[in-house]
Amino acid sequence: MSGRYRVIIAILLFLVGMINYMDRAAIGILAPHIRGDLGLSTSQLGVIFSAFFLGYAIFSFLGGYLSDRFGPLKTFTVAAAAWSVFCGLTGLATNFVFLLIVRVFFGASEGPMGSTTNRMITNWFPKKETARAVGFTFSGQNFGSAVAAPIVVFSALWLGWRLAFAVLAGLGVVWCLVWIWLAKDKPEQSRHTTEAECSYIVSDRKQDNQSDEALPPLREYLRRPSTIALGIGLFSMNYSLYIFVSWLPSYLTSVLHVTQHQLAGFAMVPWVGGFIGYLGGGFVSDLVYRGASDKLKARKITSGVPLFIAGIALMSLIVVKDLWITVGVFSLSLMMLSMAMQSLWSTIHEVVPTARIGGVSGFIHFLANTSGIISPAITGYVVENFGGYNSAFVIASVVAFSGCISIAGFVRRHRPASGIEGGVPVGHLSSAAKG
Repeated sequence: MSGRYRVIIAILLFLVGMINYMDRAAIGILAPHIRGDLGLSTSQLGVIFSAFFLGYAIFSFLGGYLSDRFGPLKTFTVAAAAWSVFCGLTGLATNFVFLLIVRVFFGASEGPMGSTTNRMITNWFPKKETARAVGFTFSGQNFGSAVAAPIVVFSALWLGWRLAFAVLAGLGVVWCLVWIWLAKDKPEQSRHTTEAECSYIVSDRKQDNQSDEALPPLREYLRRPSTIALGIGLFSMNYSLYIFVSWLPSYLTSVLHVTQHQLAGFAMVPWVGGFIGYLGGGFVSDLVYRGASDKLKARKITSGVPLFIAGIALMSLIVVKDLWITVGVFSLSLMMLSMAMQSLWSTIHEVVPTARIGGVSGFIHFLANTSGIISPAITGYVVENFGGYNSAFVIASVVAFSGCISIAGFVRRHRPASGIEGGVPVGHLSSAAKG
């Protein structure tokens, strides 16, 4: 492992993504138990799902800013410890209001994860490895959702749904201790990295690795069309993702009549597809990237095309009713969404200098995760009042196609009149530009 300590960092980020999504997916998996015990309606359950994302969206932005300001090590430590506490408190809920409040704070605690992960990848990986690093680390999220199904289902069967949340909370605490022991904000701060590895990591970031003072203020990056377009693109991906996170177990049990014992397997399979999409998509995206003369266009293609395929797959669910085919379509959709997401996160590195990655990533993550406030609640309302899940899938498809248009038409490099950004030629803000 000598000279490749960044692999250890990637594994830690993979594990925290896995734990994060296990915690997040648990309420959807246990929804039938929670709904029965607390007497919740379908619409109330949708509000509970959406409440998580109210806090999550806000702290997606603040988490990115904090990771730039205080470093990803401290930001992740505080966030993971806090979300573990609120995950455990979910099991103490006795009514709608208590559960609503806990879910808002739980979401706020998990909010920094995406942008802080991207900040850590910026510090620890060269641009030419960005998509693979994003793909691998973010694949932990879908892997977590996959293993959550059997772990949560069987924990609930043996211990009850309340103690199942306590089990998940314990995993987060253990990760925090390992993270503090092994991680550092930057490779040069770690006693485990060699001088050669440190030089390799910054080899294609030297031109955009400018100081905070040398660049325009963060607010200028936040109002650029490319930043907004990337936010809309990720919004469209997350809109469908959060239908899966919140409603997939309920859909399988209520529409396809999957039993609680079968749910552990059938709810896991689509997330395996998502795991493959993140992991394999990173290699595909970097392969296309290396062979392209226009690096930004390469990232846009590997973001937009999978998102379009995911939209087609979601639309097909209105006519597919066979259990196995439906699970296959869910798997394809999640695989394509995951490929699109990891490539979009990598696209941020093409239009934003290193010193602004955390803040801009956080803002894009904030815009994207407003979908989490909207998607589960709209889905619950539509299912209850407007034609069931078919209408929800059509809406998700339209949102996905809108994201494709945003990425294709509005994501481009910013070129100020002077041709200089913070003392750096704008062309140098692209990754290793022509080579």
